[in-house]
Amino acid sequence: MTETAQPARPLQRLDHVVIRFAGDSGDGMQLTGDRFTSASALFGNDLATLPDFPAEIRAPAGTVHGVSAFQVHISDHDIHTPGDAANVLVAMNPAALRSELHLVEPGGTILVNVDTFDERNLKKAGYSSNPLEDGTLAGYTVYEVPMTSMTVEAVADLGVKPRDADRSKNFFALGLLSWMYSRPLEPTRRWVEARFGRNEKVLAANQAALQAGWNFGETAELFEHRFEVAPATLEPGTYTSVTGNTALAWGLVAASQLADMPLFLGSYPITPASDILHELSKHKRFGVRTFQAEDEIAGIGAALGAAYGGHLGVTTTSGPGLSLKAETLGLAVSLELPLLVVDIQRGGPSTGLPTKTEAADLLQALYGRHGEAPLPVVAAYSPSHCFFAAIEAARIALKYRTPVILLSDGYLANGAEPWRLPDVADLPDIRTTFATEPNHLAEDGTAEFWPYKRDPDTLARDWAIPGTPGLMHRIGGIEKQDGRGDISYEPANHERMVHLRAAKIAGIADDIPPVTVDGDDDADLLVLGWGSTWGSISAAVERVRARGRRIARAHLVHLSPFPANLGEVLGRYRKVLVPEMNLGQLTRLVRAEFLVDAEVVSKVQGVPFTAGELERRFLAALDELEA
Repeated sequence: MTETAQPARPLQRLDHVVIRFAGDSGDGMQLTGDRFTSASALFGNDLATLPDFPAEIRAPAGTVHGVSAFQVHISDHDIHTPGDAANVLVAMNPAALRSELHLVEPGGTILVNVDTFDERNLKKAGYSSNPLEDGTLAGYTVYEVPMTSMTVEAVADLGVKPRDADRSKNFFALGLLSWMYSRPLEPTRRWVEARFGRNEKVLAANQAALQAGWNFGETAELFEHRFEVAPATLEPGTYTSVTGNTALAWGLVAASQLADMPLFLGSYPITPASDILHELSKHKRFGVRTFQAEDEIAGIGAALGAAYGGHLGVTTTSGPGLSLKAETLGLAVSLELPLLVVDIQRGGPSTGLPTKTEAADLLQALYGRHGEAPLPVVAAYSPSHCFFAAIEAARIALKYRTPVILLSDGYLANGAEPWRLPDVADLPDIRTTFATEPNHLAEDGTAEFWPYKRDPDTLARDWAIPGTPGLMHRIGGIEKQDGRGDISYEPANHERMVHLRAAKIAGIADDIPPVTVDGDDDADLLVLGWGSTWGSISAAVERVRARGRRIARAHLVHLSPFPANLGEVLGRYRKVLVPEMNLGQLTRLVRAEFLVDAEVVSKVQGVPFTAGELERRFLAALDELEA
């Protein structure tokens, strides 16, 4: 039996489905979910994903702390989130069932690898009795599938070692789910050939397991239906499925090309930012140079040195690394050189939850340096938006000669969505100019180069590449005299330089788009968001409006400086709610800056908001306003 055989089950059409794959870290759930996602993207569905890694690298196998999960939401219409609750859970062992069952909708479907439900595994998962037999799953549709034994049987004639045979059971699950939801196998087959082509036995085992899963769905009498989620109606164009980290890396490459200057990345590997280093290392043909540094300080130091030499200097990190980079960031502020610092936020403090998402670095990005050291902060709001956020951060850095912090988070970094490739002609021209001639005439008529002579409109200083004839100059961390650039200890000069640097950053507010408001013009409640809360806020606001309630939303990309019209917008509403994956950092800022009644909706659980929980909070706020 093959995937092209006539279906033996009636086909039921769905407008969307949320599937969650869960198992041990070594069960390949991230790979399984990723392959199902890729097949769905090629099929034409809209989609959103939520990879959910265990917080420990080597968590005890078979325990709830070692469960790795991947949730994917596919639909025939535009969606914003990976779904509130799973319609289908694939549980590869008892620990996965125990850990993830609460995330399944009432009456949902559960597929379990029944081979793993033995006394030893049940005990490790914390079960005192078998949930398949004691009524725990009475409210669900349960399919018990012997995935391990059927995989071993499928590869028995291939000469595969038992351990490698067991490892292929995730492809059995993928084949079965592909049959259930009418996903084509051919894209997965091609990927398996490319990935495992050097090991013929592993290649054959995975291909056999994939087909065995499909065949089981086709021939077993367990399933009454197959399902299909039709392709979504999307804007015409060329699409790819992209994660936030990949999109951000591509955005940096694009920014380098748009700026017509080479890109240099100095980076120390850290979860969840390392993928950017991995991706950029593939693009040497675009003039990209990557340096895996010995530590975070060396990474940013190298990037700042590259900026001094006329490159687009970039360093990537997560929260703990941003702390270590603070001193060099202060130096970059003093040098007034363009530098991009990419912070993929994660659960903290300290090591915290390194594989879980959080957005609690905002105040550190704004104020985490000694002295008066303001700099722009830009935040991406979706996986695909990471591409455009990278270009915008580079534009500001180059135009205003300043370091810029670009914020993303683990949810965006690892999540995927379809992305329509932009027309290169629509991307901004962010080329800058280097000084090539002296810029000051001394009293004796001598032509000189003053490194801190500024553009009157942007207050950006002139940027001269070291070695340019006649433009020898000095910059550094010790305060410099305005204009000339000599070391200066004069109190009045220091105060002037502090004000100039602050005014330069504040002036960027006139060079960024005004904040826009979506929703009802006569609403009393505004939902203000930033970062990756965009998807869940958008979905929740749509649900509230569908109920006939009036509500509006605005989302910030530029967090320093704020858009020039933000105060006026906030002042229109009786109530402002600010959903944040922290304890209220943006909320504190807008309350202090604009004296508005802003109230935080906080979540710091290592997972993003669901649309449902925000919908309930918005409805409660509306009820309070109308009481």
